[in-house]
Amino acid sequence: MMDINEIKEYLPQRYPFLLVDRVLELTLGESIVAIKNVTGNENHFNGHFPGLPIMPGVLIIEAMAQAAGILGFKTLDKKPSEGSIYMFAGVDNARFKRQVVPGDQLILKAQYVSDKKGLWKFDCQAYVEDKLACSATILCIDRQR
Repeated sequence: MMDINEIKEYLPQRYPFLLVDRVLELTLGESIVAIKNVTGNENHFNGHFPGLPIMPGVLIIEAMAQAAGILGFKTLDKKPSEGSIYMFAGVDNARFKRQVVPGDQLILKAQYVSDKKGLWKFDCQAYVEDKLACSATILCIDRQR
């Protein structure tokens, strides 16, 4: 398990763009399970949509990419403070199956697929309870700052 303080060691994002609150499971080089608590006071709900707050799909994808980034950083035993940065390089086959609203807890899952020349590929899913909210194949690239 990783709490928010350890997560901050492996992700360069900070509030309001840090979208992983806790890591529940992590198997190096294989998979990660993390959570994002969705709260009504997040700024994007002011405009998406007034009177019908729905978490934007791009932020769900970003949350999955951040979980995948933690898996990559931990697997490589690297940290942003050491000059390494894991950047979002692409998304394929994104599908949205249900809305995510304040009060939901997103369960973020990422499974390592492959890596070539610093480009890592992950199969990712986001669930609310046991219902699939989003799935995508996410590409991240490991770069030095």
